[in-house]
Amino acid sequence: MRTIDFSPLYRSVVGFDRLAQLLESASVDQAAGYPPYNIERTDESAYRIEIAVAGFRPEELNIEVKENLLTVQGRKAANEAERRFLHRGLAERDFERRFQLADYVVVTEARLADGLLSIALRRELPEALKPRRIEIATSAAPLIEGEKAA
Repeated sequence: MRTIDFSPLYRSVVGFDRLAQLLESASVDQAAGYPPYNIERTDESAYRIEIAVAGFRPEELNIEVKENLLTVQGRKAANEAERRFLHRGLAERDFERRFQLADYVVVTEARLADGLLSIALRRELPEALKPRRIEIATSAAPLIEGEKAA
């Protein structure tokens, strides 16, 4: 895998450092794709992330959102029992998966079922940012209170 040098970008733009950091972090290979995941758009403003976490119990998983960064961690408890495998194909190793969230995207729910961790997300725009309809007056009433109509 080739790497991209973003240092010229840092020299020529001001105020876009967060964007450059996003591009840089997106180009870093996250533990060779473990665990595998899906990102699905379920509605106009709703999303779901599904992560394959077979073998993990809910208490071994941690989901945290901080400053638009969703972090999912799996910390497997040490297996005390002496086991002898003839073939070991199930990865039971610790992981950390990070997802950069857009502004106003919040986690609404997380469920663990059938070895899949499903995290529901929704974009919730504040009222001030939602489009609103402006009524048009047809009378000669003044636009500003206290003024006389023309």
